[in-house]
Amino acid sequence: MSKRDLISINDLTNDEIEQVFAVADEFAADMRGFGSLCRAHIMATLFYEPSTRTRLSFESAMHRLGGNVITVANMRDSSSSKGESLADTVRVVGGNYADVLVIRHPAAGAARVAASFADVPVINAGDGGHEHPTQTLCDLYTLKKQKGHLEGLDVVLCGDLKYSRTVHSLAYALARFSANIICIPAPSFEMPDYVLEKLAGEFRCEPERFQGGEFDALVEQADAFYITPNRPHQLSLFTDAAESRAQKRRLIKNIDAVYMTRAQSERFGSCEEAAAYPRVNEAVLSSPGFQDAIVMHPLPRRDEIAYELDRDPRSMYFQQAQLGVPIRMALISVLLGQRPLKRPAAPRARVVVPGLGHLRCGNEACITRTEQGGYLPSEFEVVSRLPFRLRCAYCETVRPATFVGDRSRMKVFPAESNDVMAIAGTEITAFEDVAAYEAEGYELERTT
Repeated sequence: MSKRDLISINDLTNDEIEQVFAVADEFAADMRGFGSLCRAHIMATLFYEPSTRTRLSFESAMHRLGGNVITVANMRDSSSSKGESLADTVRVVGGNYADVLVIRHPAAGAARVAASFADVPVINAGDGGHEHPTQTLCDLYTLKKQKGHLEGLDVVLCGDLKYSRTVHSLAYALARFSANIICIPAPSFEMPDYVLEKLAGEFRCEPERFQGGEFDALVEQADAFYITPNRPHQLSLFTDAAESRAQKRRLIKNIDAVYMTRAQSERFGSCEEAAAYPRVNEAVLSSPGFQDAIVMHPLPRRDEIAYELDRDPRSMYFQQAQLGVPIRMALISVLLGQRPLKRPAAPRARVVVPGLGHLRCGNEACITRTEQGGYLPSEFEVVSRLPFRLRCAYCETVRPATFVGDRSRMKVFPAESNDVMAIAGTEITAFEDVAAYEAEGYELERTT
């Protein structure tokens, strides 16, 4: 079986996600009945960041499948403290040491680097503020068990939407299942532009965004929410200001789920802490439109969910954590080939434009900015020609370029020039300034 990794939730198709759920159902029905399925297999957990639920649920899952686990109590006390690169670590551990690697790392894009250098499957257990696909599988599994389906749900994403990797992965998955996404960010913690651009460009989904970090605006305007009916993908909620309400067809009467997140303080300075962080309590759940909403949270929480809600049957955050074990059992067994997918998808192609390594990603937390040794060049994908924009192939942060070059002619054009459209995709390159393109021997093409 060819190696499969799970770096992004988009590495699994919707059909494959449903198949993972079916395997998880099988395991959940008898948690002690599959102790020989992955016997003689070894999983290595490489956690460069603290973890409780994710790490323990992965290790519990492997033990319940009959496999073994090797780990380092704190990867920061491993050879990485001596300057060993991530690439070298995974090449060694992914040799005869282990059959599958689970990695958590503070740098966005680190899991993709690990997958590029490891010979065994790599599972992303969270890479900086980028993605956390296995948590999303737990979230979707919880939603399906509680609501009976995933298609067309109305889901509120609330709290720290800027740094929460669980929110980013979940937003992509919800969009693919035609959910309607309503964002209530804490002040200054809005969804990153690159996530919004990907939702709109790849999934044709534009979340409705509320400012101020409070539920009041949503509650007050709930009766005015209409959704455009473009299924299976839709642009949601007032995407066309000129479109009259009479043309809108579907009214959101009930929110299906509120997905709450804590402030990810490990990723920002204390000066960024939100002054008025949103909070879910009994008053919110008794508001019009929220009576049937389940409350979800990837945990750990602080005070963004009132403890009084722990007794409410709509509170699902502890169940989410419990479901993490059968979900991760299912994922491990699939990636190790013990539960093959019926219709496995080909690995998602990454169309990376060569020759852009001299540009740097603008995200200071990107693995290309934090990894030492100079072995990891910057790589970008072209998002659009006009305006010319590039997406980092590791952390997905989008950035512009000042000049665009044609490799076949050794000519460059201003990025806003229409001539950029005529450059063949295999010949395109980009530069930040005049010195950069002159150093490569390019000349500015004079156009009229």
